[in-house]
Amino acid sequence: MSRSAIVITGGTRGIGAAIARELAASGHDLVLAYRSDTPAAALLQAELRSGGARCEIVQADVTVEADIVRLFDAALERFGRVDGLVNNAGATMHIGSLADTPAETVRAVIDLNLTAAVLCARQAVRLMSTRFGGAGGVIVNISSGAATLGSPGEYVHYAAAKAGVDALTLGLAKEVGPEGIRVVGVAPGTIRTDIHADAGDAGRPERVASRVPLGRAGEVEDVAPLVGWLFGPGAGFITGTTIRVAGGS
Repeated sequence: MSRSAIVITGGTRGIGAAIARELAASGHDLVLAYRSDTPAAALLQAELRSGGARCEIVQADVTVEADIVRLFDAALERFGRVDGLVNNAGATMHIGSLADTPAETVRAVIDLNLTAAVLCARQAVRLMSTRFGGAGGVIVNISSGAATLGSPGEYVHYAAAKAGVDALTLGLAKEVGPEGIRVVGVAPGTIRTDIHADAGDAGRPERVASRVPLGRAGEVEDVAPLVGWLFGPGAGFITGTTIRVAGGS
């Protein structure tokens, strides 16, 4: 497999960290963006580098356009190119009915989960598209099973944002396919990560596991291998679709 330089947003915790490990094991060069948890980012960087990977970490708020530009500039400065993006940064920030969700939380969730993904994809296209002199590449958008379930009573605001991500995947794939870029979505179901505790319900994976036809919550290792495969030659004819990793939910 050829070596690619891949940017991963939210790349140092949870699903993002698992994807980073998967791509590093395949020999890719990585630039991992994180918002605030510098110790976790530094530990993952040290782990990946100890295994021989070339990995940079960049503190960036992907809801801020200037930080997005700086993130991709860091990839260019370190590796001379950008070949891929994993749009992974996201959070629910609140669990409860929409009527009980503060307006500022709704705006923040849509800004992080949808607007930031659109803007990161935009920047990646500017660097990878053959129309702009690039060599092509791959964008993987991490969506959610919530996008089609709606998540009533828990986080309708988040589900709506992720439905937007699914539309981004479809529309952008058609737009930039002729320019050498594939765009694919991955929609995890309930996965054991800190996203639940960060929203105030650390026990949610166990609480909802009975709803999953396979009888359990997912692990980050259930998601990362698929993302790794999407960057390989075996996925070369896959674009414009979102693949569900949700145990049948």
